[in-house]
Amino acid sequence: MTRPGEPAEPQRSRWAFLGLDKLAPRRRVWLIAVVTAAVLITAMSLLLIAGAWRDDRAIESNLGHTDADVLYAGFDRTVVRFTTPDGGSHSPPLGVLYPQDLQAGQRVQVEYDTTDPDDLVRVAGRDYRLTFLPFGMLVGITWAVAAGLIWWLRRPRTPATT
Repeated sequence: MTRPGEPAEPQRSRWAFLGLDKLAPRRRVWLIAVVTAAVLITAMSLLLIAGAWRDDRAIESNLGHTDADVLYAGFDRTVVRFTTPDGGSHSPPLGVLYPQDLQAGQRVQVEYDTTDPDDLVRVAGRDYRLTFLPFGMLVGITWAVAAGLIWWLRRPRTPATT
C-alpha cells in the first residue's frame, strides 16, 4: 500500500512468478506449448500403466488358467485362441495382454478373467510391471526433448549480425 505522494509499485506481470515475463510473447507461447505437451504425454503414460494394473486386478479377481494357440503375432496385436473348462472356444478380438516374443503357431499358457474370457487375457506370469520400461522410456525421452526445447526457448536472444 502506498501513501499519498509516494510512487506506486510497478504492477507485476502474471508471468513473473515463472520468469516468463522476460520472454518474447511468441517464445512464451511455444514454451507453454512444449511444457503442456510433455505433461500430457506423462499423464497419458501414467493412465495407461494404471489401466494395465486395473486389467490385471480384474483378471486376478476371477482367475482362470489354460493353454492357448497363438494365431497371429503382429505389431499391433497378438491373437490367441483357447478353450475354457466349460468347452467354450475364445479368441479375444483385441488380442492378448503382454505379448512380447510370441510367434504364430506357438502354444502358451494364458490367464484370463473367467467372467469375461473374450476380453481380458494375458500371458501367464506377466503383469502390468512390463509397461514400466516402455512408458518410462517414453516419458524420459519426452522430458529430455522438452528440457532441450525449454533451454533453447529461454536462452537470451542475440542480435542478428549482418
